[in-house]
Amino acid sequence: MSIRARKIPVLIRFALHHSRVLQIAVIIGFWALGEGLVRRFDLPVPGGIIGMVLVLALLASGVISPLSMRRGAYWLLAEMLLFFVPAVMAVLDHHEFVGLLGLKLLAVIVIGTGLVMGGTALTVDLCYRWQVRHALH
Repeated sequence: MSIRARKIPVLIRFALHHSRVLQIAVIIGFWALGEGLVRRFDLPVPGGIIGMVLVLALLASGVISPLSMRRGAYWLLAEMLLFFVPAVMAVLDHHEFVGLLGLKLLAVIVIGTGLVMGGTALTVDLCYRWQVRHALH
């Protein structure tokens, strides 16, 4: 392999580590790949989940480093509110959500969120206690 051919992966890795736009493009690429797999194999799972599992597998195996995705992921998380603007606009278009139906939906969302957060906290607490108890023996 020539010196020039060996430098190409290094240059790609350098560009990926330092370019937020390229990292976002890679994240979108994984989402698109997941969407393609869902459509191709008629999977009952959202394409974003499949893409996320692919990224997780590549991160866990060391094929890609967290540094390769960090800046793009932080930007997407920081701007997450922008992704909810269409949902707010949909609520404004449907006036029935402002009345009793909206209150019922809000109650379900608040209670559901509380149950999920409480269940997660309880599970983490129980797992932590189990881990501490078994680490001492």
